[in-house]
Amino acid sequence: MFVAAFSEQEQRELAEKLTSLLSTYRHISDSYIIEFFSESLWDTLPVSWQDALGDLTPPQIADLLLDKETQDRRYPSVWPLSLLALRTAAHALTFPRKAPGGHSQDTGAAVPEEFQLNQSQSSLLGHIFRKHVKPKKQHEICQLGTLVKKLCDQANCKCVVDVGSGQGHLTRFLSFGLGLDVTGIEADPNLVSMATKFDRQLLLTLTKENQKSGNAQSLHSAPGPSPRHVVGWVNPKASWDVFIQQLGVIATESDSIRATTGSSEKKQQVEELHLEPHSCQTKAEELQNALLTQKTAINTSDSVAQINTQVFPSVMATKMLTCKTVPVNDCGAKKPASFVLTGLHACGDLSSTLLRHFTNCPHVQVITSVACCYMKISTKEQPNPPGVFQPSFSSDTVVDSCSEYGYPMSDWVRGLPGHQLSYKAREGACHAIEDYLHRLREESGLLRTHCYRAILESIIRAERPDMRRPGVQTVKKAHALSFSEYARLALPRVGLPADLPLDPVRVDAMLAHQGKVVAYFSLVLLLAPVVETLVLLDRMIFLQEKGFQSKLIPLFDAAFSPRNLVLVAVKPKEAQS
Repeated sequence: MFVAAFSEQEQRELAEKLTSLLSTYRHISDSYIIEFFSESLWDTLPVSWQDALGDLTPPQIADLLLDKETQDRRYPSVWPLSLLALRTAAHALTFPRKAPGGHSQDTGAAVPEEFQLNQSQSSLLGHIFRKHVKPKKQHEICQLGTLVKKLCDQANCKCVVDVGSGQGHLTRFLSFGLGLDVTGIEADPNLVSMATKFDRQLLLTLTKENQKSGNAQSLHSAPGPSPRHVVGWVNPKASWDVFIQQLGVIATESDSIRATTGSSEKKQQVEELHLEPHSCQTKAEELQNALLTQKTAINTSDSVAQINTQVFPSVMATKMLTCKTVPVNDCGAKKPASFVLTGLHACGDLSSTLLRHFTNCPHVQVITSVACCYMKISTKEQPNPPGVFQPSFSSDTVVDSCSEYGYPMSDWVRGLPGHQLSYKAREGACHAIEDYLHRLREESGLLRTHCYRAILESIIRAERPDMRRPGVQTVKKAHALSFSEYARLALPRVGLPADLPLDPVRVDAMLAHQGKVVAYFSLVLLLAPVVETLVLLDRMIFLQEKGFQSKLIPLFDAAFSPRNLVLVAVKPKEAQS
């Protein structure tokens, strides 16, 4: 299940090889495909590479360049050794992405086995956990939730903190499905509001099912208490004790939103639950008992913590819930117990921040980190990358020495020459190579979209030389349009007239190079997993430097969920005492 562990020396040697490879081909990983024509990117390649790649069909590009599992490669011409070396090194130095039982790279459109009967409904999740949840997220919460439960059992820990919990899909599955005591923390108040709404819907559904079945005592396992939802931004510049303080008000934060919306909404919520305000505790116990009737395909026969009846569903905005001095349970007490820290696709610096909290905070015993949005990671060269969320309501502005950058985290990688990763290289690491492989093999019309955008860029620069890489909102089904139709829709989005005169001869000449655009972008994509591997390896070395071993698990089906590598670290027993 785990990527084979390798020694500290092996980690360092791999980091050296990765930085050397990326330094050599930085001009490729840092290039923007939309500048293919305006910056003459094809001419930056060696002539021998141009000869080898220029006339390849999309399926040949897939087989000969991108798919590391292809065994029988048949070349239409002799490839230069430098190109063969790049492909071999890129494939050899990256972490494996194939999950146990997952699909190979060449099945980019396939779905995991759990969706074979119904492509929108995972067979591994009960229906209450599929509501409002897209198939990709169903797959992720099922796999990660099961892993977190196993780690909780191994660490003898029942509390979980889900950071960046969003609408609470993982939080609900961990709590109601796997019996854990869960707190979700999310910076967006609107998402927290949706999470509490979905909690309420789940509880009401279970109540109705319990009334119909009447066999609440038929199962021996019991769910955990209802999850708590905290509105809070995890400040990467704040110390771990600030983070703990955020979690220490879990009895109030998720309900403060509703408390400010007026008594009529609270009255409506109470009426929906058919409660009198003074009967909340009794109703909470009934709703928790109703959960005993819900069966899922996940094995929950392991020991599960008993329900703490002093914990109320987050939808019940009562005076007891808004009292800051009430210790709701071990997770929310002023002296918090041990807990497992998890982040499902924690964006940018959030993943690195959680790893630092794991190493510094004595209460965090286990971490499972699934990263995403590498371009939003802060670096010395770009301390404030674009698109990073900065909440206006944040009160946890205490800043201390925990102000390191998101990359590199380790002293070792920081000392390597050429370790720097540009915004573009990190953005490229977020691309889905499996999906592009499928497009290549199917010779999908979607392949022409990069060529369209690159032609548009050259037209924009001819008209406005000062305008470089302007954002163009996605033109729906652009690949199904002629270029003139595409341009008519796209030009107004950058402030140019839709009827701007186009040179049809020049446009046709560029369209004839679509195959080269695809080949060049495939070179960029070849390096994407190399960049991701370096970012994740840097985090593993950071943990090693702090005295903790870690492993990577290709947990999700990469063809279904491209950011599928989960970094797991568990503190040794002596560190937990």
